[in-house]
Amino acid sequence: MKLAISAIALFAGSAAAFGPFGAKSAPAAAPAAVESFADNLVGALPPVGFWDPLGFAEKADDALLKKYREAELTHGRVAMLAVLGFLVGEKVEGSSFLFDSQISGPAITHIPQVPEGFWA
Repeated sequence: MKLAISAIALFAGSAAAFGPFGAKSAPAAAPAAVESFADNLVGALPPVGFWDPLGFAEKADDALLKKYREAELTHGRVAMLAVLGFLVGEKVEGSSFLFDSQISGPAITHIPQVPEGFWA
């Protein structure tokens, strides 16, 4: 029963994507201070422009927007390094000098295999 309801919802949603579009309303304008600075940010491209779905920039000045931008770049770089570490861990499985090569299998299962004394 759940499968049938899920399938109907899936097909109805995908069919609505190809239907006629309603009347377009004008997008909400950003505050003037945000708009002038944000239009010059790297990544503000024509079809979307300045995109702030959660409204963080509404009460932010130029310095705070630059701080947000710097934090976003930093977190993105840390995430990319984390993915790289995960993939390297998959590649060097069994040949690692850590824990006398006792840890094996996919990287997602490595943490439970760490010896008990390590966490103490």
